[in-house]
Amino acid sequence: MTHRFRATSAILVVEDDCLLRMLTADIVSEAGFVALQAANADEALAILSARSAVDVLLTGVVMAGSMDGIRLAHEAHKRRPLLKIIVASGGPGLSNARLPGGCRTLRKPYHAAAMISTIDSLIGADPDYSLKAPHFFLDA
Repeated sequence: MTHRFRATSAILVVEDDCLLRMLTADIVSEAGFVALQAANADEALAILSARSAVDVLLTGVVMAGSMDGIRLAHEAHKRRPLLKIIVASGGPGLSNARLPGGCRTLRKPYHAAAMISTIDSLIGADPDYSLKAPHFFLDA
């Protein structure tokens, strides 16, 4: 597998909790990725429409706005079938069967290293690149 450099990979973090979104984006940036942020699905879809260079969509399930993270995952997949998608949830019963093919799930709260490892596995980044971010648990 060809490894891609983290510095050229953009991760779109979609989270309606401002502090959690900023923390997640900081961790993504500290790991060497380009971090983009959206507060809801509508903002995320606008970013995906305006910017072709988004490698991974990382979204929670529950959020304010016109759709939840599961619907966002389906809409994003329909618009950009090659987009890698991670859906994080603290609620029970999130299964890959409810998501478009190829999506990954993360159970909240999750460790920053688990999030970065999941992103790396989706885009083929070098897993030996050190994680400089603090090892926070992300929970909302």
